[in-house]
Amino acid sequence: MIREVAVNIFRFALLVFLQFFVLNNIQFSGFVNPYLYVMFLLLLPFRTTEWFMLVLAFVLGLVIDVTSATIGYHTVATIFMAYFRYHLLRFIAPHDGYEPGMSPTISSLGFSWFLRYTSILVLAHHLVLFWIESFRFGDLLPATLRALASSVFTILLIFICQFLTMRPK
Repeated sequence: MIREVAVNIFRFALLVFLQFFVLNNIQFSGFVNPYLYVMFLLLLPFRTTEWFMLVLAFVLGLVIDVTSATIGYHTVATIFMAYFRYHLLRFIAPHDGYEPGMSPTISSLGFSWFLRYTSILVLAHHLVLFWIESFRFGDLLPATLRALASSVFTILLIFICQFLTMRPK
């Protein structure tokens, strides 16, 4: 339990650091913005309660907003993602359920399950983030296209991280 908490604190700090110092400086014509920090919420254990997930999402979004000089966009998007994650996990649960203490990773639940899980949550996060950021009905299509492009890039980064940290069985 203590090891799991330490791993998650380290993951939080590392992802916020990478987002602030590296990924916030990567933009392809201002169109694609990678947001790897969402990986923190994706990899939290299944037994994380809904209220605690929402608190963690709030703190994560607030830290990203402060470091990115945005005014609540990331906080709203991460809270939405955390709320949606809780319900999505019940919807896409395996027939025999999740094992106690397990976290959603490629090695624990397989490539196709993790791809579906990650794609849905990252796309939901990015859509909320870019729609709030544009905040105009006329900009809905460009914001959606930016969300789709950024989602693909973010999902690719998440999978690269998963494969780099995967332990052989």
